[in-house]
Amino acid sequence: MQKYFTEARQLLALAIPVILAQIAQTAMGFVDTVMAGGYSATDMAAVAIGTSIWLPAILFGHGLLLALTPIVAQLNGSGRRDRVASHVRQGFWLAGVVSVIIMIVLWNAGYIIRSMHNIDPGMADTAVGYLRALLWGAPGYLFFQVARNQCEGLAKTKPGMVMGFIGLLVNIPVNYIFIYGRFGMPELGGVGCGVATAAVYWVMFASMLAWIKRARSMRDIRNHSRFGKPDYALILRLTQLGLPIALALFFEVTLFAVVALLVSPLGIIDVAGHQIALNFSSLMFVLPLSLGAAVTIRVGFRLGQGSTLDARTSSWTGIGVGVCFATLTALFTIVMRKPIALLYNDNPEVVTLASQLMLLAAIYQISDSIQVIGSGVLRGYKDTRSIFFITFIAYWVLGLPCGYVLALTDMIAPRMGPAGFWMGFIIGLTSAAIMMALRIRWLQRQPSGVILQRAAR
Repeated sequence: MQKYFTEARQLLALAIPVILAQIAQTAMGFVDTVMAGGYSATDMAAVAIGTSIWLPAILFGHGLLLALTPIVAQLNGSGRRDRVASHVRQGFWLAGVVSVIIMIVLWNAGYIIRSMHNIDPGMADTAVGYLRALLWGAPGYLFFQVARNQCEGLAKTKPGMVMGFIGLLVNIPVNYIFIYGRFGMPELGGVGCGVATAAVYWVMFASMLAWIKRARSMRDIRNHSRFGKPDYALILRLTQLGLPIALALFFEVTLFAVVALLVSPLGIIDVAGHQIALNFSSLMFVLPLSLGAAVTIRVGFRLGQGSTLDARTSSWTGIGVGVCFATLTALFTIVMRKPIALLYNDNPEVVTLASQLMLLAAIYQISDSIQVIGSGVLRGYKDTRSIFFITFIAYWVLGLPCGYVLALTDMIAPRMGPAGFWMGFIIGLTSAAIMMALRIRWLQRQPSGVILQRAAR
């Protein structure tokens, strides 16, 4: 029992800085929305529309680069730190290529925005301007993620947290300057949020790079030549490991976007109630997401050391800690759902609906925690392809169709409106949690030689 408590302490030491880094990143989006709203309601709506397109695109790149963390952790655990620098360099090459693709997609996102039903032309122009300013930050964001994944793979999670808060602190004054046109800068309104956020991502990357160059613990991880050629075999390996994670993230983000679109014709009360519950639920999601990142590092490191038993201990300790946290957040959501809803809106109908939906959100928090930490475990084992299949089946084959049938048809029960989609979330996330747990058990029952061979790929 003692080994599980020791492992839990080590996991939390890694996870707490990741949690704080995630909070800083979430706060940046919140600051953008609030400051754009202070300028005008149209600009706030335009930033929200732009963000709904930016997130799936940039998270795809983010997911692709997440393969770097278990690789670095495994190299660190096996005493092959001399090979970390070459993998990180190829991570930068991959980030550069993906950035160009994302920038081209975002530059042409106006076609998607202007095809939206009944969209105000002024709002559409602002949303397009916001994205065209923000896209210049894509390389900065992805380069930052490569540097952050290097640090986290080496069990250094604090730098990512510090850079996240530096980004947040820089974001507020730079937003103010470009939104309102201070200090000789043009007054850009909502578009100014895009300019500010793009600049902040480059500041975060430069800060992280400066820290890595000065850190004593990173002195042995250096490239001898300043600029090396791309190693296509390594880049292909990174892509093969990262692509399933990227697609899984993309499916998850687009699922919630599709549900938001399906809820939108149901009326302002339903839309507002759904948005409040979803926003609060996403705040609670930060805990298991960060634990999942910590578990990836621990499992990768243990497998690098050649200990499949310790990797198993790390896996189930992470899931156990996640379930404990999820139980607490679920109880907090149940008890405080009405006061929380009132923080967002004082309309009695909106508050009632949001409270009901938060009750459903409390039900799926344990399943959500198991599936997201389970995904972290599988990343540690480098079993990323199964993550893709599990999330696709859980969200798009089970969750969304069940939610659609319950919310908008009378096939099983009288149509339930937004609550039907939330029942779909429960079905999808619970099935994902069960499939993740079964896959982990299957993996861990393989002979140690097979597990370690897979991890050393």
